[in-house]
Order: sequence, then structure tokens, then C-alpha cells
Amino acid sequence: MYRFLTTPRWWGINVFVLLAIPFCLFMGIWQLGRFEDRVDSHQEAEKRPAVQAAEAPAPLAELLPVDKETSGRQAVVSGRYGKQFLVPGRELDGRTGSYVLTLLHTSEDKALPVVRGWLPKGAAAPAPPVGEVTVTGALQASESPGSKGVHAAGGLPEGQLGIISAASLVNLVPDEVYDAWVTLARSPAGLTPVPAAAATGTGLDIKAFQNLGYTGEWFVFAGFVLFMWFRLVRREAEAERDRALGLEPESQGIG
Repeated sequence: MYRFLTTPRWWGINVFVLLAIPFCLFMGIWQLGRFEDRVDSHQEAEKRPAVQAAEAPAPLAELLPVDKETSGRQAVVSGRYGKQFLVPGRELDGRTGSYVLTLLHTSEDKALPVVRGWLPKGAAAPAPPVGEVTVTGALQASESPGSKGVHAAGGLPEGQLGIISAASLVNLVPDEVYDAWVTLARSPAGLTPVPAAAATGTGLDIKAFQNLGYTGEWFVFAGFVLFMWFRLVRREAEAERDRALGLEPESQGIG
């Protein structure tokens, strides 16, 4: 009854099934691995602040460029404060206000964006200290248009920035701008310290759960291929049985 499985037509079907099922399982396992990697990165990111708090601050130059390992590390840098900006639309503890960003001009003729703290809406930003200063703050990577709180539409008044990045500041100051910024752990009176954000790609974001969803889809595809193969075999076997009994089989076989 099952001799039809050795026909050229069914050889093609069988080969397709034998290749499709392992491929679907491989892709499902790969997507599951991607999700587990993101979970591990998230767990490491949650532990990192405690580890970094125990580490001694390091010179800024030793921590650049910013990556997952150096993001959040305490960096020390000296220079003179220069131009100051407000970064509006930033939330802290459920309230909306602005970051107070002041450029620190270093001896390397470069400017480092320093977020000295968060300012409530409508309040006046305190002036930065005059003269040579040494600051210590958590190192952060430049923001991107997709970062939380970023105002990427433009149209802000003079003296305000929508995004903290070298690209947004390079035309506003004479010095070269570091592709990084720091947020101070201790802010001056009138400002609230801005906590460091987790490094990009270490959170359980929508992409992580997309990987988990794709895992389920690939396993479902594997099961569907196997189900359809058994269904087609059963229908073809029933047609062969009807022929053997001298009955006219219904038009339900393959082809």
C-alpha cells in the first residue's frame, strides 16, 4: 500500500520534508539562543552598576570608546566649563523636566558633554563653576534618534538640544566633541543627579521578545511540515486501498 512512497514524485516530497524539518528546528534553536543571549546581557547589565560602584574611577581616555563594558564606569576628567544647554522633555521619577548639559573643554582641545543634573520644568539652571575643575561621572554613549526621551524632530529654541551626541554639538562649539558624555553622581544645588542608563542592547526590549516569538514560529513550521506529510501519506494510502478494492478513488491524491 505504501509503495507509492518510492515513486519519483514522492521522493521529491520526502527529500523536501527531510530538509525542511531540520532547517526549521535549527532556525528555532538559533532564535532561542539569541533570546537567551539578550537575557544574559540584561542580567549582567543589572549587576554591572554594583560592580562599577566598587571600581575606582578611571581617566576618561582609558574608557574610550564607550562599549558595553565601559558604559556606566566612573570617568575622571579635568577642564573648564563652557557653553551650557538644556535638554528638554526628560523624565525623572515620573516628572518631566530638562537635563542641564554643560560642555567641559579639556586640555586635548576637545569638549565633553557633562550632564550636571536634572532641572524641574520652569526652573532656572545654575551657572557652571568658573576656572579649572575636575569632574567624576558615569560614562555614557552618545544618544541615537531611537534613544528614550530624545527629541529628534528639531525646531527647539536656541540653547536647547534634543539629543546628546557629538553630531548634534559639532557645529555649535569650536572644539571637537567627544563621542560620549558623562552624568554627574553629585549635582549642584537645584539639580537632581541623572542616573546612568544601561548600555544599548542589554535590555529586554521588543527585539528580544521578537526572537522568542520567532522561536515559536519556526517550531510551529516544523510541526506543520510533519503534519502535512502524514496527512498527504494517509490520503494517498487511502486512494491506493480504494484502487486495490476496485473502487474509483476520490480526487484527493498528490498531483
